[in-house]
Amino acid sequence: DVVQFADLGLVVVDEQHRFGVEQRAALTDKAGTPPHVLVMTATPIPRTVAMTVFGDLETSTLSELPAGRAPIQTTVVPLVDAPHWIERVWQRAREEVEKGHQVYVVCPRISGDVTEQGEGDAPAVEGETRPQRPLAAVEEVAAELAEGPLAGLRVGLLHGRLPAEEKDRTMRAFAAGELDVLVSTTVIEVGVDVANATTMVLLDADRFGVSQLHQLRGRVGRGGLPGLCLLVSHAEVGSPARERLDAVASTTDGFELSRVDLEQRREGDVLGASQSGFTSSLRDLRVLRDEKTILHAREVSSRVLDEDPDLDSLPLVRDLVLDLEESVRTEFATRS
Repeated sequence: DVVQFADLGLVVVDEQHRFGVEQRAALTDKAGTPPHVLVMTATPIPRTVAMTVFGDLETSTLSELPAGRAPIQTTVVPLVDAPHWIERVWQRAREEVEKGHQVYVVCPRISGDVTEQGEGDAPAVEGETRPQRPLAAVEEVAAELAEGPLAGLRVGLLHGRLPAEEKDRTMRAFAAGELDVLVSTTVIEVGVDVANATTMVLLDADRFGVSQLHQLRGRVGRGGLPGLCLLVSHAEVGSPARERLDAVASTTDGFELSRVDLEQRREGDVLGASQSGFTSSLRDLRVLRDEKTILHAREVSSRVLDEDPDLDSLPLVRDLVLDLEESVRTEFATRS
């Protein structure tokens, strides 16, 4: 809050989906003149997708993988009808370690308390019901794996409640190859780069959002070695949660997945701070369903404004625009 800029001309927000509307605006609001803003993300939030459709954001797409990245195979492991498949998951993890590689195991909980809010627990979408059953927790899973299916391997534990020194020590040990398996919450979602890690096992994967799944998957396949991502879930076939997992398994295109996310979670409020959800300033439109109509309206609007900037020929439209400009909601239209 105390930082001041003499002449702020450019703001770059990396991992845009990790910040809220107000957080990002805190930087841009410090400039006397609106600065140029570049927001970067592999998984645009629903509100961002809506803003690109409405023309409030221009997009540049980097579609190729960075140098040294290898393809990642993503597979849904459905336990609802075949609970024994979990045995193959751990067998597959052990096989990777035997090849000299390392494995991430990600859980939505720290402990087994069913009332606990997970560190990365995504909110349920409309039509999605979640049974109150115990979810995979790092403290329990790490102990079970070390004593059971991954016995003999070097298993580490990482979550947000650990002291900073212990978290750093564990992450350094994993990066140095001193641990074979790291059981973690979503604290490894961004900023973790271990080239030797080839496998990601996501337990209760249906409890993570599309963006989280895509970001977590990106922790493997970073060292030129093919990556494997296993989405372990009890979600029923045809449920919103299973559709979400199937979508992630079908593509590694973050923008395509962002549209799936938008369809399930809705666009939030382009004229407000909500980045997703059913609180929206759109009354009759749906961003994906009516995308062609919105794009056409945008083209017409631009043409009308070029010919009649003050909208003198359209007094009713002019009055609506002026009402909107005078409302507090207008300031959100320019906030990325």
